[in-house]
Amino acid sequence: MKELFRKIQPYSGKIFAFLIVLFFSFLAYNLYNAPVDGLEEKFVYLLKKHGYIILFAWGILEGEAGLIMAGLLSHTGHMNLYIAIFVAGLGGFVGDQIYFYIGRFNKSYVHKKFKGQRRKFAFAHLLLQKYGWPIIFIQRYMYGMRTIIPISIGLTRYDAKMFAFINLISAWCWAAITIVPVWYFGNEILIVLDWLKEHWYLALPIGIIFGGSIIYYFNKATKKVDKKGRNDED
Repeated sequence: MKELFRKIQPYSGKIFAFLIVLFFSFLAYNLYNAPVDGLEEKFVYLLKKHGYIILFAWGILEGEAGLIMAGLLSHTGHMNLYIAIFVAGLGGFVGDQIYFYIGRFNKSYVHKKFKGQRRKFAFAHLLLQKYGWPIIFIQRYMYGMRTIIPISIGLTRYDAKMFAFINLISAWCWAAITIVPVWYFGNEILIVLDWLKEHWYLALPIGIIFGGSIIYYFNKATKKVDKKGRNDED
């Protein structure tokens, strides 16, 4: 495994870009050839036909939007609830394992590639030292840290098998915690989505304010960690 990562490391960016292009080309082809009229209907058809494939890929990228989609499709009967949770969790597990082994076997590459993310890595190390294994369990809910924390843990001597075990349980819990409520409250969520489609001019500023607040809070927290690190060095 270690030798394989070393060999493909110089081409990892190109390989990842190729896989992304291949995946979206697959989606675009099937979207174009969907036997229904209208862009929205084509998207719905694509999700119903290839939902599990899309969900797995979305799980690797760890986007809650994919889990919400799975919850709604499970509510409407186009997905099996238990299979959706399994597939989404498996995708999340695979994604974090990739990031972990990038840190474990490509330390010099990480330090060079993520040089501008020094504050985030310092924050991740501080969290791991302070809280231990629970930080692996909750990192999926931490904005801006989903990639950094697995890579950061990979840079340490943390046991790979223990990380994989906690990561797998965490991924399935993450999938279930998001998908099950959406499935249960599907009717109410569909009503809200219809309202947002008609009143997008109200939903847009609310989303911007909410997202901006999260970014502000995270930047403030990482600046405190960076300042503390500089003081410790002095």
